[in-house]
This record gives sequence, C-alpha cells and structure tokens, in this order.
Amino acid sequence: MLLKQYYLDCLAHASYLIGDKQSGTALIVDPQRDVDQYLDDAQERGLKIDRVILTHFHADFVAGHIELRDRAGAEICLGAAAEADYRFTPLHDGEVIEFGQTRLQILETPGHTPEAISLLVFDLAKSARRPHAVLTGDTLFIGDVGRPDLMASVGVSAEELAAMLYDSLHTKLLPLPDDTLIYPAHGAGSLCGKNLSADTSSTMGVQRRYNYALQPMNKEEFIRLVTADQLDTPDYFSYDATLNRRERPTLDATLERELQPLPLDEALRLSNAGAQLLDVREPGPFAAAHLVGSTNIGLGGQYASWAGILLSPERPIIVVTEPGQEDEAALRLGRIGFDNVAGYLEDGMAALETRPDLVGQFDRLAPATLDEELRTPNPPLVLDVRNAAELEQGTIPGSVHIVLTELGARMDELPRDRRVAIHCAGGYRSAIAVSLLRRHGFDDVTDLAGGFAAWQATMEQSGAAASKS
Repeated sequence: MLLKQYYLDCLAHASYLIGDKQSGTALIVDPQRDVDQYLDDAQERGLKIDRVILTHFHADFVAGHIELRDRAGAEICLGAAAEADYRFTPLHDGEVIEFGQTRLQILETPGHTPEAISLLVFDLAKSARRPHAVLTGDTLFIGDVGRPDLMASVGVSAEELAAMLYDSLHTKLLPLPDDTLIYPAHGAGSLCGKNLSADTSSTMGVQRRYNYALQPMNKEEFIRLVTADQLDTPDYFSYDATLNRRERPTLDATLERELQPLPLDEALRLSNAGAQLLDVREPGPFAAAHLVGSTNIGLGGQYASWAGILLSPERPIIVVTEPGQEDEAALRLGRIGFDNVAGYLEDGMAALETRPDLVGQFDRLAPATLDEELRTPNPPLVLDVRNAAELEQGTIPGSVHIVLTELGARMDELPRDRRVAIHCAGGYRSAIAVSLLRRHGFDDVTDLAGGFAAWQATMEQSGAAASKS
C-alpha cells in the first residue's frame, strides 16, 4: 500500500494518493485543481488512477475531480448525501472499497457539511482488523475540528451542524485505536477552522489528549464551544462550494483562454469598463512603482486566499506581474475558481515607461522612521490590520485596529486629511491595505516595512542601547 500526502502551503491544503502495487490501481482524495503531480506520480509507480474521492464540497478551493475524470478517466465518488450536477458514485456509511492489499471503509461524518465523509484506511499486508490511518477531510483537524457555520446561506444552522459534528466525532472517530494516523484536508492558515496546528498529521491518541474539541463534554457544551469565535466567512467560500457541485470547464481549458498579453491601452479600456487590476508583485516593488488603481496581493504570501477575499469572481481581472510569472498568477487564481482573468499587462511595468501619469508610488517606513514621525506634533494615524488574536503579541501605542478583512467596509472611520501608516505582522497584508486605501482616494498612506515584528525588534534594540548608555 502507498499513502502519500501532498501539501499546498498557500491554501494550507492536504490531498492524498492511495495506491496499491499489487493491483496497479490508485485513487486520489481531495485533489487540488492542477492535477499533474498526481498523474505523474501514478505513472512513475505504474498505477492507474481509477477513482477520485471528495470528502465533502470544499469551500476554500476548487477541487480537481473534474480534471481527473477527464484526464485519467477516474470515477468521481462523493458521500451518499451529496447532490451534484455531474455523474458520481455515492459512498454509503460502512461501504468498503478494496483493491489488492488496500482497503477503504467509508465513514459518514457530517458536521462541517452534511455530506462529509471520512476514509478509514487498512493496509491488509499488516492487519485486516486494525486501521492504519483515517483521512478525515474537514471533520477532524490537527488541534481542531471543522467549523460548522458555513452552510447558513442554504438554511442549515451552525448549531444543527455542530450537533452532527459531535455525533460524528464520538461515534465514528474517537472510538478508533490510539495509533491510528490522522490525515486531515487542511492545516494552519486555513479558514475552515479556528485553531489548526501547523502539523499535517497526528494520531488519534495525541488528538484525544490535546485537541480542545475532543475533551470530555456533553453535546450542548460542544455546540457552544465550536460555534464561538469563528472568523468571518469570506464571500468566495459559498462560490467555491457551489462550483464544486457543478460541471465546469477544466483548469487547462481556462488557462489557455486566460493567458493572453494585453497592451496597455486595452488594459486601461478594460479597467475603465470595470475590470479589476491585480498587481501580484512583492510589496517593495509595488511601493516603488505601480499602475494607479491596482490592488497589490503578492505571490509570495497567501495570494489565492486574499484574492478570493478581496476580489470578485464576477468581474474580469487584469494581472500585473514580473515577466514570466503570469502562468503562476493565473494558475493560483484558478485553484479557487477565479476563472475570470482577462489577461496580463504586456511587458509588465515596462509598459508604463512613457506614461508616468499612470504610475503611483509610496515610501515604506522603517520602524525608526515611524518612531520619529510619531514624536512629531502631527503624527500619523497608525492602523493595525492584523487579526484580533495577533494583538496579544503587542501593539504600537495609540494605534487603531481594523482587521484587513473588514477594511473595505470601514474606510469611513479613517481620516483623509491625516497621514495613515499601516502595519501587519510582517509587511504583506499592510501593502494590500495601502493599495486598497489608495484605490479609494486616500492620498497620504504608507506602511511599515517588516511589520510589527520589525517594529518590536527595533524598539527592543533601541531600549537595550539606551540602557547601556
């Protein structure tokens, strides 16, 4: 038996290949939309991918089940409670899939979503009675459980799903042996839970001991616990969950259409008609020079997630990037189903060499410079765009806190006649925030290079220097 995990950092997403050398067959669980790695690995090992299984309809990315069906001839399999536009094989609780020395047993584990399943994996060469692992999808994470509040838009309450989740955990997963390996669909950074570990696997024994949601409690206590303090749900979650139920174009067909160079005049025409300008360069180059009106979401961070949160899947997107990065920019948007890329700015920022009137820029502040400005008679307003939990690491005195996900709706709380200096943890989100404010007419906006981490280090150093003197 072969069980391989693939982990996609930018979406904190884990997918799996389960293969069997004896039978020469394999299946893929919860694939990302770009599926070459699964096909290549299967071919290298002499395996045929004959099934693709979704543990549930994912909300934070578009899965690659359509791609594997069309490219490998794989049969799509979903939980028996699922409803979809395409043909699929329903998997019922207790059902067994056996091939060679590998056996899967289906566990219906609703709670994160109504149709959710988990997959109990047996390596028959070792034991036909004791499971080797369980693939838990978004039902059980390392350090957390799946959030139950994502179905309100279709009439299923968080409390209803939390009750289902409690039953799934206590009747299906918690009874498993301590040494059963736990393989979830997400890790730290995913918005599908609130306390996910950076670990990508664990054991049932470790989770039984340390996972806060698996501690002894009654159902009512569990419901209160798991429904409290969940982060706001991005709008694109419902869009992606719906897309995963539908027949749709494959990623390859989408990228072939999207990867078209746009001359500057055409990009401006589309922008004036409502297209979104997306600059995917890093914060430093964006600050030095950018196309006026563009939003900066750098490829170096959680690019797809922030694009999903801040952009619309309904309006065309024009990508501005360093030459050669167009494919990656469009591919990563495609992973969340944003198939609305109209093209990329031909020649990148070089296209603006004769149009300085279209170029914007701002100076990023070093921590020492911001400290000096805060001591002047007219100091800037410091805007902290970190999440609430990050404030425990400390704050800049006098700063105002508006989490980045809420900035678009709360811009009116900020002054337009005063300099605004924005910071996050490391400088990635603050550059996004600057671009948003500048796009909405805030002229005197800058950010803190290196974020709060750089500020804290600089203040500690200056304090140490002062104490020595």
